[in-house]
Amino acid sequence: MMIKPLFLAIGLAVALGPNLLWAATDDFYRGKTIRIIVGASAGGGFDVYARAIARHMGKHIPGNPQMLVENMAGAGHRIAANHLYKVARPDGLTIGNVFGGLLVGQVLDYPGIEFDAVKFKYIGVPVQDGPVCALTKASGITSFDSWRTSKAPVKLGATGTDDLMLYGIPKILNAALNLPVQVIGGYKGTAEIRLAAESGELAGACWGWETIKVTWRKALDSGDLNIVLQTVPQSHPDLVKVPLAINMAKTDEGRQLIELGIHSVSAITRPYLLPPATPHDRVQLLRRAFAATMKDDDFLAEMQKLKLEINPIGGDDLDGIINKLFKMKPETLAKLKEVVK
Repeated sequence: MMIKPLFLAIGLAVALGPNLLWAATDDFYRGKTIRIIVGASAGGGFDVYARAIARHMGKHIPGNPQMLVENMAGAGHRIAANHLYKVARPDGLTIGNVFGGLLVGQVLDYPGIEFDAVKFKYIGVPVQDGPVCALTKASGITSFDSWRTSKAPVKLGATGTDDLMLYGIPKILNAALNLPVQVIGGYKGTAEIRLAAESGELAGACWGWETIKVTWRKALDSGDLNIVLQTVPQSHPDLVKVPLAINMAKTDEGRQLIELGIHSVSAITRPYLLPPATPHDRVQLLRRAFAATMKDDDFLAEMQKLKLEINPIGGDDLDGIINKLFKMKPETLAKLKEVVK
């Protein structure tokens, strides 16, 4: 009895398993170019990370495709995120890198969002932001206790109300820890906020330690700037004596606001993602390539030279964080909306 070609093909596929899939994907990417669409302008942190990843990730993809970075700035990363969702082909040749706060912004009903964050395919995050609150010595706030007992609201700088770090963190800390805060918006970015703090216009602000320790180094070394609070799940090795906001919360609601409104956002600030309906095999391949890049010696050496940290999250874990955000208890979501509006 002859074995029919169909059964023979099935048997061969089962025997080869992942190797057959790998070979098929190898054929697909060979000679191709993968674009990374960054939702920010050239020269900023998002752009620098993306270009470094593009220089090294291709060698971890079967077929060794070229990788190019395209900047699509505007509307607080909304243009890039909406493009990835509505326009980009789901063929595994377009990767997006947008501000993760937008994904939370969907939950909070931010305007201009034309995507469903749950439907994106997530590759990973190269670094989890570690936001801290940095306040000048001249402000008189040199510790968490002096902030907590301050008779006047402490002025902290922000860009706009849809910035879930510079604007959102102080508002959440006010609600969760009863810290006296006055958020002053309208600044173009952290460089302008630093100048305003040094002139006495502001007391400081809350954003990533990874950036502060580089860009505000002189003030830290001289004692003119103090890190008074960490808003991360676990202490940064540089700041073991600085208290954690989550440990200061006295209520379950306060802890939930910090966990969902600060910890989750900080973890997903710089996600790399694919359009919905991207084939599963290509999603998995790009996840593996991204993870391999995060351990690549040449890539890590470049990051060290640039003084940029690597603290990655894989695609599966990123999926879990996003799904948790969209399963937030209605009462917690209502409170978070009220706090950051």
